Amino acid sequence: MHSIELLPDGATDRAVRGVWQALADEGLPSQTAHRHPTNRPHLTLATAETFPAEARTALAEAVATLPLPLHLTGLLRFSGRVEVLAWAVRPDAALLELHETVWRILRGTPGGDRSNPLLSPARWVPHITLGRGRGAVWPGPDGRWLPWGATGPGTLPGWWAGARSYDSVSRTTTGIGPRTP
Repeated sequence: MHSIELLPDGATDRAVRGVWQALADEGLPSQTAHRHPTNRPHLTLATAETFPAEARTALAEAVATLPLPLHLTGLLRFSGRVEVLAWAVRPDAALLELHETVWRILRGTPGGDRSNPLLSPARWVPHITLGRGRGAVWPGPDGRWLPWGATGPGTLPGWWAGARSYDSVSRTTTGIGPRTP
């Protein structure tokens, strides 16, 4: 499976990693525990079984719009086979347009019809994962690990600075387009 991911600028990357570390310091599930060298803060746009050269070219053209504004807001929790704590990404018009373009490109590839339905434009919830695990629990109050703590909602601004593909079989990444921080 191949995923297409946006990568934040350096300051935002450090802020997310700071939250990962704060969770880990409290003994809570955190992406810090995921030690693979490809692990880094990212936003998944779409997935596909295959990633042919034509799709790579079209995606490089699509991400030529980078950098795009990034706004991290509050926490999200997803339940299922694996529990996930995530930092919500406020979707603006430019991000939604890029997401739809990437989705459309990958839907046209062989195996694109088997992509993750949760990433479809109608269901996509943009976020950066902070921690995950089976039966994982993160106690409240929500937001205490974020830079503004539990003092109330805030927004951390930044930039989507680059894009990459991740191949889950080979566990490797490849930059897409001219910018890959």
